Amino acid sequence: MVSTLGVAVVGFGWMGRVHTQAYVRVPHHFPQLTVRPELIAVADEVPGRAEEAAGQYGFATAVRDWREVAADPRIQAVSVAAPNFLHREIGVAMAEAGKHIWIEKPVGLTAEDARAVADAVAKAGVQGAVGFNYRNAPAVSAARELIASGEIGTVTHVRIRLFSDYAAHPEGALTWRYERERGGPGVLGDLASHGVDLARHLLGEIASLAADTAVFVPERARPTAATAGHTRSTGGALGPVENEDYVSCLLRFASGARGVLEACRVSVGEQNNYGFEIHGTKGAVFWDFRRMGELGVSRGTSYQDQPVSTLYVGPGHGEYAAFQPGSANAMGYDDLKVIEAHNFLRSVAEGTPHGATLDDAVHSAAALDAIARSAENGTWASPADR
Repeated sequence: MVSTLGVAVVGFGWMGRVHTQAYVRVPHHFPQLTVRPELIAVADEVPGRAEEAAGQYGFATAVRDWREVAADPRIQAVSVAAPNFLHREIGVAMAEAGKHIWIEKPVGLTAEDARAVADAVAKAGVQGAVGFNYRNAPAVSAARELIASGEIGTVTHVRIRLFSDYAAHPEGALTWRYERERGGPGVLGDLASHGVDLARHLLGEIASLAADTAVFVPERARPTAATAGHTRSTGGALGPVENEDYVSCLLRFASGARGVLEACRVSVGEQNNYGFEIHGTKGAVFWDFRRMGELGVSRGTSYQDQPVSTLYVGPGHGEYAAFQPGSANAMGYDDLKVIEAHNFLRSVAEGTPHGATLDDAVHSAAALDAIARSAENGTWASPADR
């Protein structure tokens, strides 16, 4: 029997739009779901933005104050896509109001924030999902299976990269993303959080790390109007960039494997260059998000001069079959969020977590806090020291 679940979206920038589109699409790709999302309310403080979203997507209600969402009995589940500094307040409030939450990473500004939301969700007995979307790529699922099966032997080392140019332009507006109080860590929260999640998802817990960070664009112009995404701004007063543009990090895993994680938001010439290379005692796997449906695989008994073949993902790899009927048909970023929506709604329907959870968010945030401590102190740090 299929039931209806009233959903709301809080924050309607780019990510709020992606969540909404995922809700609309999920019944078509996953018809076996026993719940169907119904768009009840959208909240955004920017005048006119919620009304525009309601008109375009069919939300029944548009409001500016997210507290109206928390108080609305028609709503059982909420997507939290507001700026980072609001994640804790909104996430806790929604859980205390009995709403299931699908919240974007990094779930606040610190591990303390993420734990507060996780504790509220656990206490309320609701489900909580987190926006670690790259783990949903079918090629990542294939890599995880290969690693777990021992096909590449014991993992020895990994390199995870997340390079982007979204903040490379010197006229990029000084939005909340660049302020410590509202944005928290910079590229740590934006990109390295995904890298940490991929590392844990594929290789297990991080035991310790050593990091370095830098700011390469120290000043930006304050925006003179409402912003969404990565808007340019000229004419506004200059202000300081308070959080990091770049991070490099050495990792030691509990398994004994070693790793390097590097992320940058001002990499000129790099557009969403996200991926990993994972080496084992018998082989390796390689993945590039920009060629999302391909996985480089080296396996066998040659060791030296062992070739790398390309695996084109298809039905049987992750949730690929929900989108395409045969191997090498392309999937895109938004499809990963549809998978995420499916995991969230399935969690609500079954009362059992599926996909990335708030526990994953807490572990990721603890690693980010450790990266910040290490960069400040110039010493190795452990995510467990919290």
